[in-house]
Parts: sequence; C-alpha cells; structure tokens
Amino acid sequence: MKKNLNIIQIRGIKGLIFVGMILCCLIAGFVVFPGWVAMSVWNFAVKFSYQIPTISLLQGVLLWGIIVASYFTFRKEKLVVCLRSPQGLSEDELKSVFADIKKQAQEDKILQAMIKARETELKLKDSETSQGGNGDIPKEQQK
Repeated sequence: MKKNLNIIQIRGIKGLIFVGMILCCLIAGFVVFPGWVAMSVWNFAVKFSYQIPTISLLQGVLLWGIIVASYFTFRKEKLVVCLRSPQGLSEDELKSVFADIKKQAQEDKILQAMIKARETELKLKDSETSQGGNGDIPKEQQK
C-alpha cells in the first residue's frame, strides 16, 4: 500500500523560471534537435540533386513532425488513448483499504499517541460542556 509520491512545489518567481527552463530543455531535446537533424539530413541529400531546394530549421522541425505523425499513423500496433473518469472503489476494495489503514495505524506509535491525545481533548471538551460551560468560550468570557 505504500507508494513513493513526490510532490513538486512551485513557489515564487524562481519556481516559474525553473519550470520555464525545464520546458525549454524538453522542447529543445524532443523537437528542435531532431528537427535540426532532419534538416541536416535533407540538406545533405539535396547536394546530390539539382532541383530540390534546401530547408531551414523551421522546415526541419516541420519535417520531423511529419515523420513522427507518419510513424504513429502507419505502425502496426495501434495507439489507443482513452480518457475517462476514474471509477469508484467497490465495497470489497474499500474494506481492504480501510483494513490496511487500520493495520498501519496500529503499528505507528506516533499516530497512536496523536489519536489518544485527540480523544483526551474531546473528552475534556465534553466534560466542560456537560458541566454547564461552553467548551469553545474561555471561562473568563462566560461570566
């Protein structure tokens, strides 16, 4: 049941700059560089022909996009993307999840101490309200 989850927090302008840098690197690595390679290969092949013009980097990126789109269109295994909302858990799955939570809670000494402290706090509030006072208002303000 334990899953390693990493939470990325973006705080302030430094975080936004960092996210922008990561996006630029991803675009450069997966779009611009392969486009540059496609442009270089095209321009090298054009040297042997007299009628075909050379292409620029933008056209190389477009050529790379055409190559990728053709690959996904004509490959034998079909790519299926299914978007749907997650289904709720069944009763048996819920029971097993709650059983795992209870098991982990019984093994965690810190969590047990927190539960006992909360129970004690609730008992104190209940005893104050049953004696006629209000548990939320301090005794000096009750008079």
